Formats: sequence, structure tokens, C-alpha cells
Amino acid sequence: MDSLETFINNFTTAVDFQDQVEIRPETLLADLAEWDSLAALGVIVMFDMEYGVTITGNDLKNCTAINDIFALIAKQKG
Repeated sequence: MDSLETFINNFTTAVDFQDQVEIRPETLLADLAEWDSLAALGVIVMFDMEYGVTITGNDLKNCTAINDIFALIAKQKG
């Protein structure tokens, strides 16, 4: 499994932020101006392509911070 740092880099690429944003494990999704349904779709695709893990929009709705999304990898790979 990737490190949290690699995951954050992948997340940043998947969301395709227009402006540089500092992302930390404790960063709240609600604080990210570009976190919307399109960004969530990018993360869903990233999970499938990078990690071979299938997640849904509902999985992401239950996440409040970056580290919650990262935890989905371990949860899904069990």
C-alpha cells in the first residue's frame, strides 16, 4: 500500500486543483473549495486505477478528512 504522502499526491492529482493547495492528513474536505461531485468522481476513479479498490460516492460522503479517505484503502483491501 502507498504511503500517506503518496496517497495525498495522488489525491491532489485526481482532484485537479486549479490553485496550489496544501493537503495534510487532517485537512477537512469541507475546507477544500474545489471538493465537489466532480472531484469525488476523480477520487473514485483514482481508487480504481491506482489501488484496484472500488468505492462509491456514499463511501466518500462518510469521510470528513483526507485521512478518512486514505483509510478506505485498508478497509476495502481488508
